[in-house]
Amino acid sequence: MFEKLGVPVTKTDETRGRPLALAAVAIELGVMFVGAVMPTPLYPLYRIEFGFSGVTLTLVYAVYVLGNIAALLFFGRLADQIGRRSATLPAIGVGMASAIAFALAASTPWLFVARALSGFSTGLAAGAATAWIAELYSGRNEGGAARIAAAANFFGCAVGPVLGGLLAQFAPWPLRLPFCVYLFMLGIMAGVICFVPETLPTPKSWSEVSLRPRLGVPQSIWLQFISPAVGGFAVFALIGFYAALIPGLLHETLNYPAPMIAGALVAEVFGVAAVTILSTGRLGSQFTLMVALALLLPSVWLLVGAEIARSLVLLLIAAGLAGISGGLGYRGTLEVINRIAPADRRSEVVSSYLIALFAGNSVPVIGIGVLSAAAIPLIANVTFAIVTTLLAGIAAWTGIKYAPDR
Repeated sequence: MFEKLGVPVTKTDETRGRPLALAAVAIELGVMFVGAVMPTPLYPLYRIEFGFSGVTLTLVYAVYVLGNIAALLFFGRLADQIGRRSATLPAIGVGMASAIAFALAASTPWLFVARALSGFSTGLAAGAATAWIAELYSGRNEGGAARIAAAANFFGCAVGPVLGGLLAQFAPWPLRLPFCVYLFMLGIMAGVICFVPETLPTPKSWSEVSLRPRLGVPQSIWLQFISPAVGGFAVFALIGFYAALIPGLLHETLNYPAPMIAGALVAEVFGVAAVTILSTGRLGSQFTLMVALALLLPSVWLLVGAEIARSLVLLLIAAGLAGISGGLGYRGTLEVINRIAPADRRSEVVSSYLIALFAGNSVPVIGIGVLSAAAIPLIANVTFAIVTTLLAGIAAWTGIKYAPDR
């Protein structure tokens, strides 16, 4: 699968089948994403501490994506040029800088800086770790390495809010201690990564590195590209809603202000998504995508129903369905993109697809924040559900009409 992503997979006898090295890189990838979602249950506390509005909260969340996009556009091929370890260690260093910025945050601008650094670090680390996992993987199951990488991503996102919520609820310094603990975790992973074998045969020097962005979708696959791109946008919009706005919904509408509850609910979404990815490997990509889109509808409308009924039970059901839809949607859309992308432009097509996912993760969240400020949160959330339903319909219709050949 990673060969299709444009990543040179060069399994040598020295690196093939090293389970400890593979586990170390997978854990490192998960730890990087712990920091991406750990602030989620802390957002209501930040709003009380710094006194910013709901719109500002959505912007703080969304600036993470700008860091992701910068890493993807300008440094996405860095690990293919200087080596996996040489790209991973700077990514961990930027993650440490993000944790320090969070721990020292004294006003809202600190949060913007910390989130942007967090987005950049995870974007850079994800590309390097994904390629590294593919090259260390020795299994014969097609797509096994991809599922390991995707599951590590989601498991890290599940651990982050639980860790942040527990420390904020039961330990001192709720806005400081979580990031001190995370800084310690990153330091351990940096030491471990130093002992993982490099798998790129001939790394370049920094002076030979090219940072030229590569994006584009060939006209011949435009119609086939619509379904996975729009479907991925819609799925990640729902994931973004949980990661950014669920703590506020729990606090203000359902009267559950405890950070631990918010962290557990967000962890449910990502944990279910990770298990779904690992347990559905035999399902075809097109079928997986259609199931994800079908589940997206009850997921988003149960979310609205939970707000109207002020029901935590409905919210838990919606979160479980959102996790299944997110896991299937991410896996299915990426596999469809791999199938339709021409070999000589695969990297450009995949990068364009990822931009659609990042946009889905941020743009709707900003829209909800603005609409909530102009009207009421319920109207904003109903609008979000309607738009998500329409996008799922477009993705399903184009996916059926322009399905790629097997």
